[in-house]
Amino acid sequence: MMNNIGKNIPLILAPMAGFTDAPFRLLCRRFGADRTVTEMISAQAMVYKDQKTAVLAKIPEGDTQCAIQIFGHDPAVMGEAAAMLASGEYSGCTYAHPPQAIDINMGCPVRKIVTSGDGSALMQNPALCGQIVAAVHRAIQPYGLPVTVKIRAGWDSAHVNAVEVAAACADNGAAEIAVHGRTRNQMYAPSSDNSIIRAVRRALPDSISVIGNGDVRSGDDTCRMLEETGCDGVMIGRESLGNPWIFSAVRAALADALYTPPTEEEMRRTAMELIESIVQEKGEERGVRESRGRAAHFIRGMRGSSRMREQLNRAQTLEDLRNILEVNGI
Repeated sequence: MMNNIGKNIPLILAPMAGFTDAPFRLLCRRFGADRTVTEMISAQAMVYKDQKTAVLAKIPEGDTQCAIQIFGHDPAVMGEAAAMLASGEYSGCTYAHPPQAIDINMGCPVRKIVTSGDGSALMQNPALCGQIVAAVHRAIQPYGLPVTVKIRAGWDSAHVNAVEVAAACADNGAAEIAVHGRTRNQMYAPSSDNSIIRAVRRALPDSISVIGNGDVRSGDDTCRMLEETGCDGVMIGRESLGNPWIFSAVRAALADALYTPPTEEEMRRTAMELIESIVQEKGEERGVRESRGRAAHFIRGMRGSSRMREQLNRAQTLEDLRNILEVNGI
């Protein structure tokens, strides 16, 4: 059982490239996510006014607590892109609600991101991290938006410097810092280290929110993270793929309330709802292509899931997906 503080902590959908588009964010909001973050957006591409990049910043009706995440390594470019996104004054801007924050990605471990000096590569240079935050903070101050940052434990086991990087960010205007308890080299294994999140929370003033991230797969995991770190909120990423109900499950655990998991039929129908939304937004060809793997997350552990995954990989139309998932009438 958690105390009242535990009951009221924010549950945040982590930004995930290729997954946290507008349809999925809305789905997670429906099942209890208090806040969401967009897929990461290239600051350089924004400044070059790339239309495909601008679409990633779409905030639909109902996504009222959405932050926009940007990545890059040039403070001036990051500041310019942040101002464009904060103002909404760019071609392709579609905000049903204004963004709630501009988030800076300093945690992405993917090779193509870090080889450009972006994402978690920034953690090798705490001073540059501070300069980027300062530039973004200056750029969006006129719009009244906070700067938030997502970091990792460090670059590798010999350079665990989350506290130093977090302090540099906080000193230069960051209002909130999300900490993933793994280094870049660890990627997503072994287990996330809550002691790193605790160290950051203890090092920063209470006025700076610290969000815990990593290995949150259940209400018990959330309670453990809160107890071990003292963090101010919890960010959930990979577990939400195919399981947007994780937010409902966690909220129930924090409130010491009963939680009833979805039935297999509900899971298949919800998968189809997501697919329908993706296709509506992106067109059938692209929407079906993007939905194959995403639908597969929903059927994990179901009887016949292996056969269904094979069929999903071959699906060409919306009707194919509907027949595979055995969902009618949506």
